[in-house]
Amino acid sequence: MEFLVASAIATLVAGGIYLALRARTFQVVLGLTLLSYAVNLFLFAVGRLVVDRPPLWSKDVTHHADPLPQALVLTAIVITFGMTALTVILSLRSFLESGSDQVDGRAGRDGDEAA
Repeated sequence: MEFLVASAIATLVAGGIYLALRARTFQVVLGLTLLSYAVNLFLFAVGRLVVDRPPLWSKDVTHHADPLPQALVLTAIVITFGMTALTVILSLRSFLESGSDQVDGRAGRDGDEAA
């Protein structure tokens, strides 16, 4: 189970880094989103993956899952949604201003390259 989670985290990080280094803004946004998913999965895995245990303490159960990583992941999901929305709006504004979806914004409105 741990190997599967570690492989998923590594795949998300590799894909996120690859997409974040691309030249187009939509791919950069997707790359940053994949990186945030990898961080969320890592935070969730830090809480020790246990099966058939209640998330909160109970009188008849001696062992329980740690609820702190779950709360951190829920908070990170909300923050990621807000930051992704902000990034999409900024990239859309950049596209409308420059006429190009290149990250460096070199291409002009008529397709000619700026020096």
